[in-house]
Amino acid sequence: MRFDVLTLFPAMLRAPLSESILGKAQAAGLIEVGIHQLRDWAEGRHQVTDDTPCGGGDGMVMKVDPIARALRELRGRNPGGRVLLMSPQGQPFRQADAVRLSGEAGLIFVCGRYEGFDERVRTLVDEELSLGDFILTGGEPAALAMIDAVARLLPGVLGAAGSAEHDSFSDGLLEYPQYTRPIEFEGLRVPDVLLSGNHKAVADWRRREQLRRTLQRRPELLERAELSKADLKMLEALKGESPFSP
Repeated sequence: MRFDVLTLFPAMLRAPLSESILGKAQAAGLIEVGIHQLRDWAEGRHQVTDDTPCGGGDGMVMKVDPIARALRELRGRNPGGRVLLMSPQGQPFRQADAVRLSGEAGLIFVCGRYEGFDERVRTLVDEELSLGDFILTGGEPAALAMIDAVARLLPGVLGAAGSAEHDSFSDGLLEYPQYTRPIEFEGLRVPDVLLSGNHKAVADWRRREQLRRTLQRRPELLERAELSKADLKMLEALKGESPFSP
């Protein structure tokens, strides 16, 4: 899968995308990443990509014409690539979006700066996405987060085939607690069930702890999670135990 990022600050992306799992995935040919300087498509000696807002006001606004030229070229390099505008006005990015986007032929990220985009930029993209209800200095951190979330779902990127299957949000719930050696640390011990070798007991414990943790930390997720009859029975029991029960 190919990822292209259109930005005024390529250096913000190069180092993170070349490290760890994403760097290894590129070296193995599992993903391709192109980082593109928006000024390369700006006209004039100073390669200006922003201007003052029409009607007056503070700050500067990203111009539509260099972005339009850039996207025409990048769509040619990344045929079928879906264009994503990084914007606090976009839909909140969730795990379901990462799963959906991992099935695309490619993704093209447009990173904004300053006071935002000329409104006409929105006619050039396929969708707007946001990391949440807060403001960043630019779209680069959002693009990095989304590339990471999508890439790790692609075959071979994580190495172990099932590594992403039980992540938080993969089934609408938070992940169960994880432990490793030492078995005991400063009086805190790994739960005995995880040392029992009883795979069914381990699976039951993990599911119960997923439900418990979600109930305590993100109860709103339970409203839209697909729960079995066994899950619902377990959840009712947990509500009776939990100090966070509604």
